[in-house]
Amino acid sequence: MTEGAEKRTARVVVADDQTVVREGIVMLLGLLPGIEVVGAAGDGDEAVKLVGELAPDVVLMDLRMPRCDGVEATRRIRAEYPGTQVVVLTTFGDDESLFPALRAGARGYLTKDAGGDEIVRAVHNVLSGDAGLSPSIQRRLLERLSEPEPQPTAPTDEPPDGLTARETEVLVLIADGLSNQEIARRLHVSTATVKTHINNLFAKTGLKDRAQAVRYAYGKGLVRPPAG
Repeated sequence: MTEGAEKRTARVVVADDQTVVREGIVMLLGLLPGIEVVGAAGDGDEAVKLVGELAPDVVLMDLRMPRCDGVEATRRIRAEYPGTQVVVLTTFGDDESLFPALRAGARGYLTKDAGGDEIVRAVHNVLSGDAGLSPSIQRRLLERLSEPEPQPTAPTDEPPDGLTARETEVLVLIADGLSNQEIARRLHVSTATVKTHINNLFAKTGLKDRAQAVRYAYGKGLVRPPAG
């Protein structure tokens, strides 16, 4: 941590859809040294709007929120307002929550059992260019890096109709009966990203709905009918 980042007060926006939780976090942060809460948001859309208006140093971002979830809000903030860093503060420390958030650009990740000192440290770490990860999250990352890479679901042959490899992978998972949320968890992306892939593959293939997508996938030999 640099000396300048350690001394200056960090301007923070809190984003959490649960009013009691959000107000509690704001109250806690108000008692912590080196933190100034400049705004609070009830969902991802509001968080992005506040960042545009207030230009905070850091957003403490919940993940499971209506309208726009924390992953999508993080992606938008990092793309539109790169001067603002994001630290996830969530109940969930599982892979399906952790890795999409980090890929979206979050520089820190804490679970809501973190203490005040840990939150302050994470905020100032990301301001100084370091990662703000709780010890349990650091361990999970190391465990994940030591795991073998999963085999891709999509076929290795050239995808049909100009589909990308990821669009083909999404199509195969649709044919396997997975919902958008299940596909998002499987691929470690947000549901908004899944919807974008589906819209793109529908536009390229002329498909209108999921039933047509299933027939298309079988017709192109991307999946095989179950034996029996």
